Amino acid sequence: MASIKVLLVDDHSVVRMGFKMLIEAESDMEVISEAESGEEGIKVFKELKPDVVVMDITMPGIGGLESIERILAFDKNSKILVLSAHEDSVHPKRVLNAGALGYLTKRSAAEELIKAIRSINAGKKYLEATIAQQMAITQLSGENNPVEVLSDREFEVFMALAKGKSTNEIAETMHLSPRTVGTHLYNIKQKLNANNSAEIALIAIRCGLLEP
Repeated sequence: MASIKVLLVDDHSVVRMGFKMLIEAESDMEVISEAESGEEGIKVFKELKPDVVVMDITMPGIGGLESIERILAFDKNSKILVLSAHEDSVHPKRVLNAGALGYLTKRSAAEELIKAIRSINAGKKYLEATIAQQMAITQLSGENNPVEVLSDREFEVFMALAKGKSTNEIAETMHLSPRTVGTHLYNIKQKLNANNSAEIALIAIRCGLLEP
């Protein structure tokens, strides 16, 4: 039986090492390569065409959301599982809208990661149960999350601002010019009716995206 070829994309080498050990303990899986950024992940994906991409979304550079879209633009049948530290319902919704097939938090059990990889390799969607429940409750309550009006790039800038990062720090991390970040900041403030970074952080807390 051919093994499932996995590409790991995460900016933390220790995290990649841990996941690689878990995956390669399975007889039907192998990690064929690793990448520490979205840009590198896209390059490796094009070269090696793995069966499943296991990807973080909070990384320096273009980040995970844009990486998902670029990989799918290259190959619409790509199978991407996002493994993230974010435990809210906003990030998974954006990830699935971008075209990923699954979402797990990094706190999930090792066997769930293996199960998710197998499901996604078979073309099935996979959501961690607590995340799926959270998304369902949000949907049933009919509440519109204010940050849904933001584009993917604006959302990434919004999260960085909410965490107290300056325009210059964001520009450096995301490989953008400070002017471009300034434009995103202006649009975020307009769309969310926020006057400053403190109000942006407050919105993030209310949306469950940041710990108070």
